[in-house]
Amino acid sequence: MPPIGCVSGFLAQQSRPLKCAIRGQYAPKCGFRAANPYNYRVEFKKDDIVIYPQHGACKVKGKKKHDFFGTGKKEEYLILETIINEMTLQVPLSKLDEVGVRPPVNPDELEDLVAVLSKADPRVPSNWSRRFKNHQEKLKSGDVYQVAEVVRNLAARNRDASLSAAERTMYERARVNLISEIAPALKVSKEEAEEFLNQALEKGVLKPAKIVKKKAEAVAKVADDADADAPEDDE
Repeated sequence: MPPIGCVSGFLAQQSRPLKCAIRGQYAPKCGFRAANPYNYRVEFKKDDIVIYPQHGACKVKGKKKHDFFGTGKKEEYLILETIINEMTLQVPLSKLDEVGVRPPVNPDELEDLVAVLSKADPRVPSNWSRRFKNHQEKLKSGDVYQVAEVVRNLAARNRDASLSAAERTMYERARVNLISEIAPALKVSKEEAEEFLNQALEKGVLKPAKIVKKKAEAVAKVADDADADAPEDDE
């Protein structure tokens, strides 16, 4: 595939609408913000890519019936394998909506994702415990746009080197989950998906950091030029 030139250009390459797994028709926006926003049972099949909020993108390996609790009645489970570390998960079909398993966003919805990530001045609670709890709730929601808000907000704080160890772990986890969702949506590698994410952030919260760096480099260059032009002292 051609290299990523810019966020908008990359999205333009992916303009063909995808088939909505729920409604069974071509629709550019299926509304997969959180777990199954419609009252439809989503039927996942082998090799489908799905999103599990706590683990990111997963591949469906199949279905299997188990009686884990010795009740004499077997329950059907969806077998998933995480994309990031290939861990196997088994989720009861009856609990898919409850835990938030859903299809990934499609390329058209990523335009809205970029808008969230590129917001330059997000309002974030200054109190650490309130901010941490707020971000935890967003990650648990299964809503891709709320996960993007966590990445954006923590990227802004990380820019100023003010992340605690717990927030840094949360930031890295949120980035991994978001990258694992972007990659299948655009059908690109993990590295390209990460570049897509970084470009979106550079349009917003990370842009000031780049400007400050350029200004600092310009000041340093002027100082170096001044030193070079200064006359040497006579001995």
